[in-house]
Amino acid sequence: AKEIKSKLGVLLQKPENAIDLIIPYPEKPEKKPEKLHKPTPEEAAQWRESLDRVLTNSYGLTAFRSFLQSEFSDENIEFWMACEDFKKAKNPVKMAAKAKKIYEDFIQSEGPREV
Repeated sequence: AKEIKSKLGVLLQKPENAIDLIIPYPEKPEKKPEKLHKPTPEEAAQWRESLDRVLTNSYGLTAFRSFLQSEFSDENIEFWMACEDFKKAKNPVKMAAKAKKIYEDFIQSEGPREV
């Protein structure tokens, strides 16, 4: 309860920097990170078929995210992941909150991770 109160208290304060508003999107308590298994050459070759194949593979997603970070454009994958998370939401209240967060972070002009 103290942790939630602390997080909510942060929202009531006016941030000096927009980056302070960035909050992760987990709907459930975070799981331990998946252990990355290097794909076989055949699996990696399938990545040429579609971006979805890369993004649905934990190793591929990690590699792609690393590439985007090196190009200073990792907000693109974060936007995609937030949208994918939104599509899984069933509760209308959570959907509205996620939609607002996506808009504020990624779509709104001068958003902290504007795409």
